[in-house]
Amino acid sequence: MTTQILASVATATTDGSALGGVADWAVNVMETIGAPGAGLAIALENLFPPLPSEVILPLAGFTASQGNFSLVAALVWTTLGSVVGAWALYGLGAWLGRRRMRALVSRVPLIDIEDVDKVEAWFLRHGYKAVFFGRMIPIFRSLISIPAGIERMPIWKFLGLTTAGSLIWNAIFVFSGYYLGESWHIVEEYAGVFQKIVIVVCVLVAVWFVVSKVRSHRRKKQALPQQPQPPQPPQQPVDGE
Repeated sequence: MTTQILASVATATTDGSALGGVADWAVNVMETIGAPGAGLAIALENLFPPLPSEVILPLAGFTASQGNFSLVAALVWTTLGSVVGAWALYGLGAWLGRRRMRALVSRVPLIDIEDVDKVEAWFLRHGYKAVFFGRMIPIFRSLISIPAGIERMPIWKFLGLTTAGSLIWNAIFVFSGYYLGESWHIVEEYAGVFQKIVIVVCVLVAVWFVVSKVRSHRRKKQALPQQPQPPQPPQQPVDGE
């Protein structure tokens, strides 16, 4: 079975791209320790976002379709891996804490403490929804755990929302890989378009933020009252005048 899976990976990645290396690695891990290998790969994907879940999850589904392990095992272990990886990042956020975070942010150019206050207020109002839906958005899937830890969201609520959101995201990709079979890589292609859209939106938001902050700082600088010039001392008469 593994030979057929590796052949499918080779067919899907004939250009020698990084996708092929990740897929080969994921297949070898799943071959070595079975469904827990898929969970391990997804846990690492949470900690190292360059590892694409859009490749690992459908490949886990395809591997399950070949009889290496069951579909239920693939879904359970990948979701467990998502929760473990998110919990580790939550712990990082909790260790960082609000005080350290604010001290670090205060050193970042163009960002004021007022901006941090606004983000914290937003997260306090919408944090539960952010954790749940964030599991289904590339890039944010991992990062959303850190502010949850910083704000000390109740751990059981965090784990419950993470499990629910991750289960939905993982099920879409695992089932797709299972039923698409050797065409599992099609899922990654469509997911890649979604990820590019998210990246473009993030870049546009970042550009808007920088431009607006630069303009705001310029307006504040222009609004500052001009400092009065100190009086000049009277000139002493020169002898002979």
